[in-house]
Amino acid sequence: MPSADVSVRVAWADDAPAIAALQLRTWQTTYAGVLPAGAVPSGPEAVAAAAAAWRGSLSRPGDARNRVLVALERNRVTGFAITGPASDPDCDPITDGELQDLTLDPGERGQGHGSRLLQAAAETMQADRFTRAVTWVLAADDGLREFLAGAGWAADGAHRELDLDGSGTTLVKQVRLHTALS
Repeated sequence: MPSADVSVRVAWADDAPAIAALQLRTWQTTYAGVLPAGAVPSGPEAVAAAAAAWRGSLSRPGDARNRVLVALERNRVTGFAITGPASDPDCDPITDGELQDLTLDPGERGQGHGSRLLQAAAETMQADRFTRAVTWVLAADDGLREFLAGAGWAADGAHRELDLDGSGTTLVKQVRLHTALS
C-alpha cells in the first residue's frame, strides 16, 4: 500500500492564503454556539484580509522564537500551529513556550496530521530551548483537551474568561494545559 505524502514544515509567506482560509473555515465550527451568527468573518474579502495579516506576520515575526508550522498533505495545508514564548504573567518567557494555536481542518481529523503537527510544535519549542509548554483551550472543547491529554498535556489549574466582543455578552471560558518538553 502506498504511503501518503504528508509532512510538517515552517510556514512560508506564500502559505498565508491557505492558512487564512483554513483558520476562518475552522472558526465557523469552533465558535458555533459561542459567537453570534455572522460574527466570524467569511467570504473572499475576509480571507484576503486575513491572508494579508498572515503574510505580514510570517514575513516579519515579532520574536525570532515566534513560529508558524503547517501540516501538509502533498502541497495542501491541512493544519497549522503557532509557537512562541509564553505570555502569561506566571510563566517565564525564557523557559516556558506557548502553543498559541493548534488548528486542524475538521475534514482532516483522524488522519495523523494533528499528531505530526503537535510533535513538530513540541520539537520546535525544544529547539528554542523551552523546557515547558503551555496552551489555552476552550473549556468546552473536550475533543482538543482529550487529544492533548493523550499526548501528555494536563490542566495546571489556571483558567480565564475572555470577553470576545468587549461588551461582556460574548464570554468564553478557557483552561490552561501544560507539558514538560524533554
